[in-house]
Order: sequence, then structure tokens, then C-alpha cells
Amino acid sequence: MSWPGTFKMAECGASGSGSSGDSLDKSITLPPDEIFRNLENAKRFAIDIGGSLTKLAYYSTVQHKVAKVRSFDHSGKDTERDHEPPYEISVQEEITARLHFIKFENTYIEACLDFIKDHLVNTETKVIQATGGGAYKFKDLIEEKLRLKVDKEDVMTCLIKGCNFVLKNIPHEAFVYQKDSDPEFRFQTNHPHIFPYLLVNIGSGVSIVKVETEDRFEWVGGSSIGGGTFWGLGALLTKTKKFDELLHLASRGQHSNVDMLVRDVYGGAHQTLGLSGNLIASSFGKSATADQEFSKEDMAKSLLHMISNDIGQLACLHARLHSLDRVYFGGFFIRGHPVTMRTITYSINFFSKGEVQALFLRHEGYLGAIGAFLKGAEQDNPNQYSWGENYAGSSGLMSTSPELGPAQRARSGTFDLLEMDRLERPLVNLPLLLDPPSYVPDTVDLTDDALARKYWLTCFEEALDGVVKRAVASQPDSVDAAERAEKFRQKYWNKLQTLRQQPFAYGTLTVRSLLDTREHCLNEFNFPDPYSKVKQRENGVALRCFPGVVRSLDTLGWEERQLALVKGLLAGNVFDWGAKAVSEPWLVDSYSKWLQRLKGPPHKCALIFADNSGIDIILGVFPFVRELLLRGTEVILACNSGPALNDVTHSESLIVAERIAGMDPVVHSALREERLLLVQTGSSSPCLDLSRLDKGLAALVRERGADLVVIEGMGRAVHTNYHAALCCESLKLAVIKNAWLAERLGGRLFSVIFKYEVPAE
Repeated sequence: MSWPGTFKMAECGASGSGSSGDSLDKSITLPPDEIFRNLENAKRFAIDIGGSLTKLAYYSTVQHKVAKVRSFDHSGKDTERDHEPPYEISVQEEITARLHFIKFENTYIEACLDFIKDHLVNTETKVIQATGGGAYKFKDLIEEKLRLKVDKEDVMTCLIKGCNFVLKNIPHEAFVYQKDSDPEFRFQTNHPHIFPYLLVNIGSGVSIVKVETEDRFEWVGGSSIGGGTFWGLGALLTKTKKFDELLHLASRGQHSNVDMLVRDVYGGAHQTLGLSGNLIASSFGKSATADQEFSKEDMAKSLLHMISNDIGQLACLHARLHSLDRVYFGGFFIRGHPVTMRTITYSINFFSKGEVQALFLRHEGYLGAIGAFLKGAEQDNPNQYSWGENYAGSSGLMSTSPELGPAQRARSGTFDLLEMDRLERPLVNLPLLLDPPSYVPDTVDLTDDALARKYWLTCFEEALDGVVKRAVASQPDSVDAAERAEKFRQKYWNKLQTLRQQPFAYGTLTVRSLLDTREHCLNEFNFPDPYSKVKQRENGVALRCFPGVVRSLDTLGWEERQLALVKGLLAGNVFDWGAKAVSEPWLVDSYSKWLQRLKGPPHKCALIFADNSGIDIILGVFPFVRELLLRGTEVILACNSGPALNDVTHSESLIVAERIAGMDPVVHSALREERLLLVQTGSSSPCLDLSRLDKGLAALVRERGADLVVIEGMGRAVHTNYHAALCCESLKLAVIKNAWLAERLGGRLFSVIFKYEVPAE
């Protein structure tokens, strides 16, 4: 079967969910390179073939540009006179790893395999891991087409491996479904301890598995009444053979026309038992006595309720039996279909009296493929790394709301494409979080707050031209910079429009996720650091001012100096080294409490999360660090691992510290004696997620006994972590540089946040 030049997938099949009748027979046409990205560098494959959908997983190496900084050799030069920048910048190629996951209908499996075969250049795969029923059905076809040996993997093992992987690596992977709420999806934050949990996989039948550790799980029950039952009985009742059409019929039906309700039996609610009159007393109960024809829609809805309620009750009983309060649902039957999720959720809530939570997964359609891939890639130790979702290359979770057009409904409930990038280092919780399971990084949930969402989406749209100009300006010697920047504009603009319609597309929508998506899209088109030259210039200017600032501070009395240091931190944070920016009334003012604390014994070790380059880090943070060092406090200075906006990176901070050490004996001796340690956060975001930090940073915090955390900047201390509770003292500092946000918080532009917190005894 030849490839037609474009890859056509029926909307319902490509998404794994039939969302509307008018979209069932349509197809979307995508260029192959929009689906199979970076195939020329693919290294390893795995495949999960279900009854109607094939899920393909492959690992590739991705070559991308990074901005590197390196000190000049200043031997024999007067750098003050020459006004040279403090370091040189070079753009280099770097190779990282990426996981790709793609879903398509089995109808297209031959064309898909042909395309893969034609575009695999240097694959290391000699054996392809395959799972699902189709691993048997299509074994010969795969071996013939790809000239690879098929190694069949156990379905349940793959499913659980995949589930563990996404729960650990993708924030907001799991969600609660609330049909009548706005938004419909309520995402769970990353839980540091994912075990134990109950996994209910609903395929043709139902399997219920208790998962206790990464490799230990137990099948604890199941049922023969599952998705196959719904499909089979539905076909008999409605003469409808297609699963998605059956779901569509159910979405339009009224089950109460067929089901006997409590009110039909008792004339209302059953007061003694506390049963609502709307509760189903007997599924299909009315069909036994009524002399009438029932519509296909009503019968399909009744059948869906009957099976979903049965599964929910069974799951609830097993959860109670094993003392578990989290149940994850997945499988062909779910597929993001709202009526199914709503019914299961209602059933779980009813039978557990709200004590057991029904959770669904954004990527449940890929769990088997992920698990099969992990089984085949164990020699690469994929579980030793942390992975992050690449927003630029992933499709989004879509709603099936009937008021949306077919194009918006096409990906109902699941992803067409998912990409995950391997991070350079394992990420873990900050050990100083008071209660890691309850920690929520983001201050405002834009999915929930419609006014805030509208404002921030407009804000990012209006800023797009400026970002494009800065990206082009950052690469003056590149002949195709303007063309790539235009592609970035279009991609990010499209993402913003998706988020206007579907704010839950990538999990909880926040200012942080909008910023991170923008960074991912910039990297996609090889703009690794649009602010690199701006930072270089500002760092150079600030370094020349550093000795004068320190001399000025040293002339002040103790109390006057403490206030000047704080104002320096705040003023540097708005790119304006002057008191004007911080002369407004302080919106949150714990300064007197902080000053009183400084009159006591010194802190043992301070962990400081730095924000901007230039004035902020050099004339704000370093004088503050110097004062702490003089008090006898050790300092861990944490900066971003990778660039984001004009934030200082770890590699830039090393050079800045080296230059400051050459001018200041306090910093010089602290670096030499390792009382001042510069580390990377593991993040490349303008915001800060304290549940995903570099493992080495976490180990250092424990080793040094950090008892003070300082978080500065609007992104790190206001958009995120404003409400973060720590088990040690903390200082959150920012200047509100956005008029709308200042008004929302009850202040004015350039209002100061100075939040000193001491944990409750």
C-alpha cells in the first residue's frame, strides 16, 4: 500500500473517541512529517496494537542549538578601559533524547509501516517490542514490512509501566472529571508518592490491579462486563456496529425513558434508605412492562449507565477492600468520553460516599506503548532520568462539548501526538517543602479564573511581536532567522488560540505554562536564548558598578544597610537601579519582622533562587549574599539550568561570581572555602516548581542544613510559590511589574511584595 503523500486519519479513530455524528465520516489530512517527526534520528521503537488503534512509540536523538557562555582570556588586558563584555557567547549544537508517541487507526497500519520503513535511517532496533492483541494479529506483517523480529510483551505489565512513567514525569497527568463544572477537568498536582494505587483497565472486560511499587503489582479482580459488553449488547439493541457511533447515540439519549428509577417505584425518594428519586432502581426496568418502542439513543444511554455504574461499584469495593483512595481508570472504554467518565465518577462517589476518588489520565491511550518502549529500552535506563512534556510537539486534550465545532472536537479526550524530552538530570522535591503532596506551585489557576485567563492570553498575544523581533535580533548573522521566527510566531499563536477554546488542553493553565510553552516553541525553531546579548551587555555594565555599590553600602550603619540591601534586591528586579521603582507603598510588608530576625543568631545556610541577569543578580543579589556571608551564613545560590527570558543561567552566574570574586575578598574567600556554592535548579523556566528541582541541589540542601529560603522575582515568588509552605524560614521578594496583576492583588504598579514567613511551631 503506497503512502498517499499525506496521512489521513478519521477524526474519531485518530483521537480514540467519537465525539459527534457529523465528524464520524470525516477525515483530517496531515503531512507525514507533522506526525512522524525526527524519524531520521530514530533509535528504538515499540508498538501497542489494540482492536482499532495502533500506538507507536519511538526514541530519537534531537539536535538543537544552545547558547554557551565562556570567559575571555583577559591576560594582559585592562578590561575596565576596554569596556569589553564579561564573557563571550557562542551558539553550539547539542544532542538530547526525545520520546515520540503517535496514534492512528489500524486501517492505516500497512501505509504507516511502509512510511516508517522508508524513513528509518540509522535505527538501532533489531527487535521491536509489541503489546496488545494486535501484537499477535499483525506480527507477521510487522516482521515482513520492517525486517525486525517482534518480541511480544505482556499487556498488563506494559500498561502499569506506562502508567507509573506518566504519573512520575508529567505534571497534571491525572484529572477528575466534572461534567457540569467549568472547567470540566480538574487536574491533580504531581504526587511525590504515587504508590499504592488501583488501576482499573476497561477493555473488552475489566481488569483491576493493585500497584504497590514500580515492579510489584497484583491482579485483584475483574469482570467480564466491560467495553466489549457495551459494544456487543449495543450492537444487538441498536443495530449500530461502530463503537464510536454507539457512544454518540448514548450522548444524545435519556436513560430515564428506559430505566426504572426509584421515583417510579416509590413515587419519589426513598426516605428511609436515603435514596434519591432519580437513582436507577432497575436498568432497562421500563422495557419489561411498557408497550412501546424505545429509541436507539435511550437504549444506548441506559446500557452505558448500567455498565459504567457496575464498573464503578466494583472498583469502589476493591479500593475499600485494599484501603486505597485513588483509582485510575483507563482503557478502550474510557477514551476521554464525557458520559462514560461522568457515570463512573458518579458511581465511585455514590458507593464510597466521597472517600474514593475516580481519576482519569490525559495520556491513557499511550500507556501500553510507553510500557512496551520502556521494556525494550531498559539498557538505556530511562527511569534514571526525568522527562518533561514538550508542549511544542504535543497535541492537546480536547473537550467534546456539543457547542464546539467538529475541528475542535476532533481530538476528544486523548492526544494524537505526544512528545517528551529527556532532562539532563533527575528532578525531585525540595526537601524543605512542608507538605510535598499538597504543594501547588502556581498561584492562579487560569483554567478556573475566566477573567484572569482572558487577560493573560491577550497579554501573551500582544507580546508576540516583541518576542519575534528579539529572537531575530539575537541572531544577526543568521540568514533564515526571520523565516524561523515567523514559524515560531505562527506555532505559538495557534497554541494560544487552542488554549482560548480549551484552557485545559495541557493540564491546568497558568502563567507558568504559557511561559514554558513559549520557550518550547522558541527552542523548536532554534532560538535557544533570545536575550543572550541583552544579558551579556547588562552583566557587563552591572559588574563595572559593583565595587562602587559595595563601597556605598559599607559606609552605612547596620540598620540603614539592611534596608538598602533589600531595596537593592527589589529595585534590581525591575531593571531599574534606583529607589523610584520601590517608593510605592509596600503591598506585603514583613520587613520589620525580618529586621528583628537579623538581630538574632545567623542562619546556618541560605538557599537563594535568583531571577534576572544584570542589575538584579550583580547589584541586588550578590550584595545581599555578601552580607549573609559576613554574618557567618553559608549560601547556596541556585540559578536556572537553561535560559528563559532574561533570567540568569547557572553558567552565566559562574562567570559573574568569578568576576565579582576578583573585586571582592569576601566573595573570593567564600567561593574558595565553599561557603558560597553555585548550583543549577534543573529548570529552564521563568517560574519555579519546587517539586521538580535538580537532585544535586536537593542533596546539597540536606547536607548543608539550609534553614532559610529566599525566592525573588515576580515569576518565582508571585506567579508561583506565593502560597508555598516551607518547613524553614522563607523570604519572598518581588516588585509587581504588571498593572493588571497589581490591581488584582490590591496594589499599584511597582508595588512591593516582601513576605517573610516563619513556619508554625
